[in-house]
Amino acid sequence: MKLLSKWVPCLFVALFAVEIIAVMLPKKDGEYHQREFGRLPVLLGGRIQPFDSVAHNSLLQIRSTGDVPLEEVPSWKFWHHPKKLKATEWLLEVMTRPEIADTRPIFLIHHQELLSELKLENLGAEKSGLRYYTFEQLKPLVEEIEGQAKSAREVKEEQRTTFQKQVLKLANAMTVYLRLKYTLQPEGVDGWSKELTEFQKDLVPARAAARASQEGKEIDDTLLRKLAEPVRHFQMMAGLGYPLTIPPEQPEVSRDGWQTMGSSLVESIRAGQIHPAVTYLASMATAYRDQKPSEFNRAVGEYKAWLGPNFGKELKKGRAEFFFNNIKAFLHATIMYVFALVLSAMAILTLGIIPNFSETLRRSAYAVILIAFALHSFALIFRMVLEGRPPVTNLYSSAIFIGWGAALMGIILERVHRVGIGCIVSSVAGFVTLLIAHNLALGGDTMEMLRAVLDTNFWLATHVVVVTLGYTATFGAGLLAITYISLGVFTPQLKQKLNQGQGAGNPPSAGGMELGKALGKMVYAIVCFATLFSFVGTVLGGIWADQSWGRFWGWDPKENGALLIVLWNALILHARWGGLVRERGLVNLAVFGNIVTSFSWFGVNMLGIGLHSYGFMDAAFKWLVGFVASQVIIICLGLLPLRYWRSFRDVKEPTPPVSPIPEPARA
Repeated sequence: MKLLSKWVPCLFVALFAVEIIAVMLPKKDGEYHQREFGRLPVLLGGRIQPFDSVAHNSLLQIRSTGDVPLEEVPSWKFWHHPKKLKATEWLLEVMTRPEIADTRPIFLIHHQELLSELKLENLGAEKSGLRYYTFEQLKPLVEEIEGQAKSAREVKEEQRTTFQKQVLKLANAMTVYLRLKYTLQPEGVDGWSKELTEFQKDLVPARAAARASQEGKEIDDTLLRKLAEPVRHFQMMAGLGYPLTIPPEQPEVSRDGWQTMGSSLVESIRAGQIHPAVTYLASMATAYRDQKPSEFNRAVGEYKAWLGPNFGKELKKGRAEFFFNNIKAFLHATIMYVFALVLSAMAILTLGIIPNFSETLRRSAYAVILIAFALHSFALIFRMVLEGRPPVTNLYSSAIFIGWGAALMGIILERVHRVGIGCIVSSVAGFVTLLIAHNLALGGDTMEMLRAVLDTNFWLATHVVVVTLGYTATFGAGLLAITYISLGVFTPQLKQKLNQGQGAGNPPSAGGMELGKALGKMVYAIVCFATLFSFVGTVLGGIWADQSWGRFWGWDPKENGALLIVLWNALILHARWGGLVRERGLVNLAVFGNIVTSFSWFGVNMLGIGLHSYGFMDAAFKWLVGFVASQVIIICLGLLPLRYWRSFRDVKEPTPPVSPIPEPARA
């Protein structure tokens, strides 16, 4: 059995290591070099990113997924992987073959009132209770949707109904989709590259004719009328273009002067020369529309070669971000955390019952968590390098960092107390926070430009990181407290004896610490850690506020939320030191700390007031309410009398000693 306990964890490590290697190995392009195209840099949202990121983030806004399924497969057939359009392939289709893209079910509408208002109940493709619609199906409703959205925009954000928010979301999705169509060429135009070649050839004589006309000379305006149609296309593209695809002609002067293709073409009328990048991108669009892979691949290669000498940094950034998008490191880390959670839960439940089996499961869970944490760390650092920022810049990155910190805390706990509890903390925290981050990413680009007040790496690396570690530790203490209550109420495991410094699979000894007492010590230690970091982080935030806004403290909702965490952790410690609470009281207070922290992290952002407006969001309100309700239920379980706790059923409540009745005095 000892051999099994040693080799089974190694088997899991090998399995997931092979998976990571397979994900990170370079993939070959197919007939079309779509992956090479997806790496090409553009400017959008104030930052350089590849075409692939534009496609991925646009799909998240429109469909809430990163790709487009080409076949419908029932949810219960989880082993069957349906064919999908990757993000870049979908974007190429939208930009060059819109008549096909319009037939893809990509618009997610799930609000019943909105479906009824637009009379869409019997249309669309249904998947897992959600409905998806094609642009063809929504095209007749464009004016109605825009009219509803216009009315919704006139209402203050905090006063909008759910219906109005969903209308605005749909209108935004349709706007993004329509603008993407005009990225490389006007919608549905055949022979775009040839049209630009003809325009370039006629541009010089047309400019001469226009000058002659201004001087009052008689001219043949045939050439000017011939150019009217291309100019109309240019102006339409300039007004609707989305990503800035054309790099500046003088990068040594300014590397940020990117333009949409339409704007560049309008400018070429004045300059008398079409930008070389326009020619390359137009060739790609025409070749892809005409289904000529060799010409498409050649245009992609020539454009990369043209970019190389002056835009090598942008090319490198595009390649790196494309790699990050495609390996989906956070998704694979999430899968590993879930797997480790199952193993560690089984290890805890078999503790003291099947010792060797429990120890094998615990070691396996720990090994998987180490692999998941390594991947989580790699992705976190890679993202920091891509952004050029510290780890926490917005709610999305804070969720990732809190999960990372909690996973590290669990690993350390497991090294100190080898009972599987640390594995529970790491796996649950890693899985839940990455799931939260995934849902926060549905709004689009998570690496957007920072607000001016946040644009300082020093304070992002000090105040934000430290206070986020305070959030992490408070959540970690609450998670351990939930584990204590769950094991105590539903299992007899809290009374299991543990050998000091030895694994959970060893036979219990009479002198060992009980699992419940070990958990209580863990909660106490982490609350101490949380108090320190939340206090220091709050003070650093005050110093930053003094520098940015001219006052140290202004009772802003976010500031109040941070102060609440400090005060609650201090209350827990004082209650423990003063003997007001023991183990059960401590863990119940720690669970309530989850409510305080969730309100400080998310809840204050839903109030719609305060200087920290960069974090406002209200889409998660129902989830926050559900989370708070779950914590209240857990606290109620924790307050049950001991006779209802399975771990303490055999423990009798102490009764006060009965004093003997004195005999009556004898006469």
